[in-house]
Amino acid sequence: MNIYAIGDLHLSLNGKVDKPMDIFGLVWENHVEVMKEHWDQTVREEDVVLLCGDLSWALKLPEAMDDLDFIHDRPGKKIIIKGNHDLWWTSIKKLNALYEDMYFLQNDFYPLGSVAIAGSRGWLCPGGEEFTKQDMKIYERELMRMESSLQAAFLAGYGKNKGAEIIVMMHYPPTNEFLEDSGFTELFHEYGVKKVVYGHIHGMMNHSKSLKGEKEGISYSLVSFDYVEGKLEKII
Repeated sequence: MNIYAIGDLHLSLNGKVDKPMDIFGLVWENHVEVMKEHWDQTVREEDVVLLCGDLSWALKLPEAMDDLDFIHDRPGKKIIIKGNHDLWWTSIKKLNALYEDMYFLQNDFYPLGSVAIAGSRGWLCPGGEEFTKQDMKIYERELMRMESSLQAAFLAGYGKNKGAEIIVMMHYPPTNEFLEDSGFTELFHEYGVKKVVYGHIHGMMNHSKSLKGEKEGISYSLVSFDYVEGKLEKII
């Protein structure tokens, strides 16, 4: 079993949703076809794909179904977290009744043998240039959701001193643009997380200010669509 990750597909396959992505640069031209070709040639049915939010521009679930069906039709098991643009996201029970091969992660974890997938959407982190007092409440709520997910995995036998690995998926990056520690990175160390994947960040200038590679024993991967150029990143 291989585990891959990608975020920010920004699909709009429903005719009522008019959100062309090619206006954002060459990397987004025919981006659905580019991603589809790489996914179908790379991923096997026994593999897992982590989808790090911002999957569909739809505002309501019925409009998002064309995009979700497209993802369902790709090979592999899909584990999904919410992005800030996933306004179609409804009750987790309803979402998890839609497809057998797609799991929507919220306040819990997904076991994959010796690996657990945990995570939350995340939010802007304190100390960043755009962080305001209004952001603090959402940030603290997302920290609680992240801890609920990690704690569930830990109690099931994953993480620190457990001999089984935790991979965290987020939509937002786990630090601000100055790469300062946050409540998220503190939780990762507390629970013994080994790998973190996230999206949300677009544009070369912002890519350069994002946490990537290994830091203090944890591997961080930015997997937003434009950063990975539509190619799923192999995590394990």
